[in-house]
Amino acid sequence: MDKHKPTFDLSVVIVNYNVTYFLEQCLNAVLAASKTLNVQVFVVDNNSVDGSVEMVQTKFPGVQLIANKENLGFSRANNQALVLSDARYLLLLNPDTVVEEDTFSKVIQFMDENQEAGGLGVRMVDGKGRFLPESKRGLPTPMVAFYKIFGLSKLFPKSKRFGQYHLGYLSEFEVNEVDVLSGAFMLMRKETLDKVGLLDETFFMYGEDIDLSYRIQLGGYKNIYFPETKIIHYKGESTKKSSVNYVFIFYRAMVIFAKKHFSQNNAKLFSFAIHLAIYLRASLSIIRRFIEQITFPFLDLSVSLTGLYFLAERWKLKSILFPEIATHFLIPSYAFIWMLSALVFGIYDKGSRHRLIFKSVFFGTIFILSTYALLPKEWQFSRLYILLGSLLYIGSYFLIRFAHELLFKGNLGFSKLPKKRFAIIGDEMEFSRVKKLLENTYPQIDSIIGISNDSKYQGSIGNIQQLNEIVAVHKINEVIFSAKSLSSSEIIHWMTQASTEDLEFKIAQPDTSFLIGSNSIDRAGELYVLNFNSLSHPENKRVKRLIDVVFSALFILTSPLHIWIFKHKTRVIKRLFSVLLGKKTFVGYTDNEELTNTKQKQCLIGPFDHLHLSSKEDRERFFLIYSRDYTPLFDIRSIVRNFHTLDRN
Repeated sequence: MDKHKPTFDLSVVIVNYNVTYFLEQCLNAVLAASKTLNVQVFVVDNNSVDGSVEMVQTKFPGVQLIANKENLGFSRANNQALVLSDARYLLLLNPDTVVEEDTFSKVIQFMDENQEAGGLGVRMVDGKGRFLPESKRGLPTPMVAFYKIFGLSKLFPKSKRFGQYHLGYLSEFEVNEVDVLSGAFMLMRKETLDKVGLLDETFFMYGEDIDLSYRIQLGGYKNIYFPETKIIHYKGESTKKSSVNYVFIFYRAMVIFAKKHFSQNNAKLFSFAIHLAIYLRASLSIIRRFIEQITFPFLDLSVSLTGLYFLAERWKLKSILFPEIATHFLIPSYAFIWMLSALVFGIYDKGSRHRLIFKSVFFGTIFILSTYALLPKEWQFSRLYILLGSLLYIGSYFLIRFAHELLFKGNLGFSKLPKKRFAIIGDEMEFSRVKKLLENTYPQIDSIIGISNDSKYQGSIGNIQQLNEIVAVHKINEVIFSAKSLSSSEIIHWMTQASTEDLEFKIAQPDTSFLIGSNSIDRAGELYVLNFNSLSHPENKRVKRLIDVVFSALFILTSPLHIWIFKHKTRVIKRLFSVLLGKKTFVGYTDNEELTNTKQKQCLIGPFDHLHLSSKEDRERFFLIYSRDYTPLFDIRSIVRNFHTLDRN
């Protein structure tokens, strides 16, 4: 780094990867906190595919953007900006954070007054206003890591022996010297970083903040926990904390740290404990997820199969003969096909609607009856049995869910999407705008009330000073803060003041169609976005893939009958195999050159090709309509209607 006098007070470095909505909110807060200081802001994008680069270029032209063509990881990406920075203080900031308007001025003032401080972290709260314990951490020595890995730190968080990882014995409201700062908000003195060096690029993600914090201490400086300003940290956007992938990445980072800084014997002990923890936690996580995923399909299959055999026995009492192949193969295959159809239609997805079971069983039954008609006569025993079996499968589905609700939740009925009672805090215009957004995105709304942030308007039932009383009296379960009407400091203050277990919070950014929030410190931030994309629903993705497989296989098998109608026959066969293998899809957005930086598959047919749309704008507009209102039947019609175009350039 240059030795000349820095130009700026502060350089803020934000590394982004596919979190454009959170990044926009973060940058709005950063700019608001920079008004009284000379601040330079860097965004380093690690090859996002969600429009993050375009958003920064359009909405934040003053931000210095580094757009990488590959994901370089957290350390390398931060270092790209740090070597370009020209400020007295350097701040590493996560994109899923919101700072207060006076955060930067407060932390800089503290650092100016305490020259022994080399690094500083602040008090962090989650999306429900709850304190995040990683705001202050101890050094993960072998014993400290042992206490954390095996749960002792969680059992005894306030203990000076067992609670050293999150320093639970230190007050979250008092300034203290700590060992480790969080990479979500890590402020450093320029001269400190010049002395101890940049982030270690051996760490791809996680662990680099621990390593740098330790090197700051080795350099003769102190790391300070400074709770006199707060930030929101939604957490979990890049890697879900409960995933097996996270377990491997995080604990392997700890092994790198141990080998780098501990003695050989301690490093070996630490490495052994870490690897034991990795495989133990990974195994438990895999087993737990596997059990969760197969429980309902297994129960549905088992109960329905038991019912089918019971039904067969009743049939035999009426002297209706079942061929041996029916008992050993056909009857089990019926139950399996209904279960497979339920999987395709998303019955087992989290939050799926119970009424989908009727649709899935209907199509499963159609398939069974169609196949039944092709069987040899001696294998056919009763279509009525199949129809009754389909009703039995539906009945067993609801019986199992009813028993689950009763035994595990104490409900005499089925869980439904909870009805929301929203309170919107802001001025009258923002209340109307956000109210419309909610009405267009959330299906179960009990009430939406307005709370003024300043002067009361017609329709508001009180002001923000009465928030706790309004929440209690009107039984509000979700509060929406308007970022246009309220400062970040006010939002964070009222989140922490009104925080309860059942109360959720979202923030509405100005002039946007999304709300951001998070209801768990272990869960990623959440979005309400104005236009639902039906095509993105898991059940529709599966059905779309099923259509691709069925039609590509059908066209390949029957190619001798129709291949002669195409001029470029080899091209058609290659494309059909690409669809069969999942590399392409039949129907989608046809401007394939625009898909280079997106997750969409290349397609063979446009949903509105028959309209012969000439302009790109019209094609994009109609594709949005297709995505929003997607139905499998539309895909089938498009494939049949445009089959003859499969060899076009």
